Amino acid sequence: MSIYVGNLSYSAKEEDLEQVFSEYGKVKRITLPTDRETGRPRGFAFVEMEDEATEDKAIEALDGAEWMERELRVNKAKPREQRSRPAGGGWS
Repeated sequence: MSIYVGNLSYSAKEEDLEQVFSEYGKVKRITLPTDRETGRPRGFAFVEMEDEATEDKAIEALDGAEWMERELRVNKAKPREQRSRPAGGGWS
């Protein structure tokens, strides 16, 4: 499972997130999505930690916390939904 971190400052880097989350346990991976066209961060990240207990501890401590002048939204990440193909416009 991983943690969704929303309302991030656009200047936040992976190293910054690792520093904050490592206070609650071992960080396995951080994903900081960027916009395809501009390359700018999209304002959210996913953090994967060593186990669920450390994830829960980090969520409890950081959800609603102010960091880099923003109020973080931190919760369990939901599985990505499959996008259905739009109707019409396909080859016959």
